Amino acid sequence: MGNRVVSYISSVVWIGSVPLGGSYPVRTQSMTSTDTLDTRASVAQCIRIIEAGADFVRLTAQSIKEAENLAYIKSELRKAGFDTPLIADIHFNPSAAETAARIVEKVRINPGNYADKRASFTKIEFSEKEYGAELEKIHSKLLPLINICHENHTAVRIGVNHGSLSDRIMTRYGNTPEGMAVSAMEFIRIFRAENFHRLVLSMKSSDTGVMIKATRKLVQMMTDEGFAYPLHLGVTEAGEGEDGRIRSAAGIGALLSEGIGDTIRVSLSEAPEREIPVAREILNFLAGPAGRVSPQTEILSFKSHEKLYRPEVLTFENGIFKTESGNQCNYNVITFTSDIHPSIQDHQDENIILNPVFDEDDPEKLAIDSASLLGKYFITKQAGGICISNKGKVRGEKLKELSFSILQATGARITRVVYLSCPTCGRTKFDLQEAVKKVKEVTGHLKGLKIAIMGCIVNGPGEMADADYGYVGAANGRVHIYRGTVPVLKNIPQESSAEELLKLIEKDHANL
Repeated sequence: MGNRVVSYISSVVWIGSVPLGGSYPVRTQSMTSTDTLDTRASVAQCIRIIEAGADFVRLTAQSIKEAENLAYIKSELRKAGFDTPLIADIHFNPSAAETAARIVEKVRINPGNYADKRASFTKIEFSEKEYGAELEKIHSKLLPLINICHENHTAVRIGVNHGSLSDRIMTRYGNTPEGMAVSAMEFIRIFRAENFHRLVLSMKSSDTGVMIKATRKLVQMMTDEGFAYPLHLGVTEAGEGEDGRIRSAAGIGALLSEGIGDTIRVSLSEAPEREIPVAREILNFLAGPAGRVSPQTEILSFKSHEKLYRPEVLTFENGIFKTESGNQCNYNVITFTSDIHPSIQDHQDENIILNPVFDEDDPEKLAIDSASLLGKYFITKQAGGICISNKGKVRGEKLKELSFSILQATGARITRVVYLSCPTCGRTKFDLQEAVKKVKEVTGHLKGLKIAIMGCIVNGPGEMADADYGYVGAANGRVHIYRGTVPVLKNIPQESSAEELLKLIEKDHANL
């Protein structure tokens, strides 16, 4: 993945009364985890999200009933004095999208499951004529929504997920960043053919590298065709706690630092209102009062580490940088304060150690800021090592642990279990936060595995494509346990599901 500066200024799209894109500040948002049919609970949670500082609030609408109830939720919020734009999140159900588009300010649809069938991960070969005919079918299916959005001045987010590309796209392009960008472009062209331009785009993945590559690819494709719609940034299934914050900050920060991104959502397996302070911290650190990030002026030209990439975590003792083996570091260490980017364009073919110096007392703020600043260098395999320094209260072993966490979150170096877990939403039929806690509790001693804990099947199998094991909500209090993308244990009660997952892992490894 090439590391380069992108100059991308999007057009402005109004979401209700809130302008998005152009030179306006980057907006923040979150998504409710309540049952959308529970008006009281949904309104209360919307208010908590808004009061935390969100510019938009998203709610799931999996059927027409939930879509219709958005009118009552919106009415109660307006009565309470809140005019924050609402967004309906749609999967699989065009009728729900068409209903919601008459009520809320924005509708999110997923090209992978709006018109195409749910992915079955089977190859479906099309001739060029057949492929074109499929696009015509999609156009026909989108037309009612486009007309409704025209009439009601409703915006649309075309939200592509790495975990839910259609079989049609995956057969031709693979489950790849290019496939994600092409999937979005197909829908963009249909909307543009109907003279509809209130569009927002997103390329989401639990893999920060895939998310960055896909977004860059989409930016290039849009630029080549002469348009620039606002971009929504986010890392799906980022997890919870420090790991979730670091993974989100690394992926979102990498693109924001290139001047890419108009609205962000930090996806945590926690109460949704807890996402907003994290998003705000990323923006405060990178953008400051202006609310937008100016792209770097320097182009990083030193050699990327594409093969056998294993960046080191260094320590600084008695004025000497030491490697993990305790030897004095002979690499080129670049020390810089946390409020500037390192000037390293002149170090081609050299092994670079990045040494940012912070002055921070708050461990959470330090984790978010350091990941926002450093993540891109390790996602793109540009740096050979890391040594975080801090003048504040966070010192010693904590800084070393933070360095390892950044390498883990960026996929640069895996030293423990990688957990992917989605933010809960109204589609989740079990206690996801408790599930994440329990799975970590019983599997935390393992090493080198990737375990996905998913609330439902929307993105589950796809996002788990490169996970070793998956834990996916199936029905009320029931879980399917996957080996890769294959469900091997079905409808396990949640109470015993974490232990059953561990038994499966132990059995598999006993047979190796």
